[in-house]
Amino acid sequence: MSTAILTGPPGPGSSLDGDLRSLGFDVRVASGPHETGTLLAAVPAGERVAVVDPRFVGHLHALRLALTDPRFPAAATPGALTVQSEARPALARALTGAPVGVRGTDGATTAPAAENLPDALADALDADGVAVHRPQLGTLVAAVPADAEAAHAARAAVAAVDDEAVRLRSAVKAHDGFFTTFCISPYSRYIARWCARRGLTPNQVTTASLLTALVAAGCAATGERAGYVAAGVLLLVSFVLDCTDGQLARYSLQYSTMGAWLDATFDRAKEYAFYAGLALGAARDGDDVWALALGSMVLMTCRHVVDFSFNEANHDATANTSPTAALSSRLDGVGWTVWLRRMIILPIGERWAMIAVLTALTTPRIVFYALLVGCAFGALYTTAGRVLRSLTRKAKRTDRAARALADLADSGPLAELLARLLRGRTGAVGPLYVAVLGAVLMIAGAVFVPFGDARLIAVAAIYVVTAGLAVARPLKGALDWLVPPVFRAAEYTTVLVLAVKADADGALPAAFGLVAAVAYHHYDTVYRIRGGTGAPPAWLVRTIGGHEGRTLVVTVLAALLASRGNDFTLALTALAVAVALVVLVESIRFWVSSGAPAVHDEGETA
Repeated sequence: MSTAILTGPPGPGSSLDGDLRSLGFDVRVASGPHETGTLLAAVPAGERVAVVDPRFVGHLHALRLALTDPRFPAAATPGALTVQSEARPALARALTGAPVGVRGTDGATTAPAAENLPDALADALDADGVAVHRPQLGTLVAAVPADAEAAHAARAAVAAVDDEAVRLRSAVKAHDGFFTTFCISPYSRYIARWCARRGLTPNQVTTASLLTALVAAGCAATGERAGYVAAGVLLLVSFVLDCTDGQLARYSLQYSTMGAWLDATFDRAKEYAFYAGLALGAARDGDDVWALALGSMVLMTCRHVVDFSFNEANHDATANTSPTAALSSRLDGVGWTVWLRRMIILPIGERWAMIAVLTALTTPRIVFYALLVGCAFGALYTTAGRVLRSLTRKAKRTDRAARALADLADSGPLAELLARLLRGRTGAVGPLYVAVLGAVLMIAGAVFVPFGDARLIAVAAIYVVTAGLAVARPLKGALDWLVPPVFRAAEYTTVLVLAVKADADGALPAAFGLVAAVAYHHYDTVYRIRGGTGAPPAWLVRTIGGHEGRTLVVTVLAALLASRGNDFTLALTALAVAVALVVLVESIRFWVSSGAPAVHDEGETA
């Protein structure tokens, strides 16, 4: 429940009382600042409270943006202020103070405080160190007219702008892919509005998208042409719903930490489940494409880790400029280059459209070939651009960024122990060079050492040493953001290669499950860092071994079980189940009970 306190009785014909009630507020009317404080004290401490000038004239959506967005402890627009429980003490202090002026609609502080109490309180909160969010209204109107003439002009301005049209436009992400912008959003926003008017939540739509994708994967697993066609159609329906959930969140301002997590994790679950469905369908037709399915998942996950690591390394860096970034900004001013650059990286909208069409018209093998080629090109394009930016900018990275990269590295107990022992003794060799050396040796060993040969364990031991060396120093170098994706590539590729070389029934599906479980852990780490809650607890990372520990375990299993039929498959399956159970239980526990601020992560460009 939320309470809105009007600082005086609204004028004749005013819809303000009804507008506030339609937004879920219990409206109370005060006679002045003193009674406003009395009414505020009577509101339970855990509730949101709004203070609104009774002369407010503006669009309902302007009030919605200022008063109902759950992501900010305090928010304001001219004539209206809201605070959540964490900012309530500061609001009480502001009411007992005596600010001498208020912020007008032009940003100037000119009017006496008593004439516009919400604006005065917002300024006082700012002065008290509480960041007051002031939403960008665009063409929406929010004003406190000083006289009848100004009130008439404000009402005319309100009538001239359709706030529902503005609300629908703002429901769509400002920066999206070509396919989503022109083929999905023109109608999915209306689906979002339909859902909002029927009380559906973004989380319900997200769940519907997941279920639809799982049904699509089941259709693909039939291995029949009709099943492939149905799978392609349902995958597109799932993507429409995937776009709708975010648009519904923006349309109705139903942001939540849980929603951000569900939206992000379900995207990966849907895509990887569909890969598995295609592989099962191909197997029914006598074509084994599990290696291609696993390769596609490895490539996609490593590409995303590149994105995450680069963003974490640079979003709070100082002196963060480069000629490459300047060129990119100039190209963004040329319309056709914007769409071309968004399309060639094969974002999720274009990727799912390609998968859906090729599934319906061709074979799973062709789908995976197209995925591997398209995603490899996109990964090379984006990574090359980021490397150039990193080499040409003179950025100073913060301790927070170095900590985030260390968390993304996912170092287990072995690497942590070596890092502590080697700290201060690593010389001038940079972390990235050590990580690349270890990854190359590990992958080369997996490829060239005969399957079951104990020498591969020695190679894995060397990889463990390099993993510790790489994180023995803070990851603040120009290219140190590449360390986490290098580790991901080493671990995932080693599992893939060993499963292929095992030549045992079910080894590749078991490896697919293991990489999927580990990838979930790595995505979960990213979402926790993005939500401001930090990485998963150290006990979780140690329990599942860290990247170097899991790689060592898999190589030991390959050496011990090479000549024992399907035992290697059983061991990979058991490891996958164990990792999945630990990370899923802890992840669900964390997100259900999380105190992270409400967000709606935009995630990958659709």
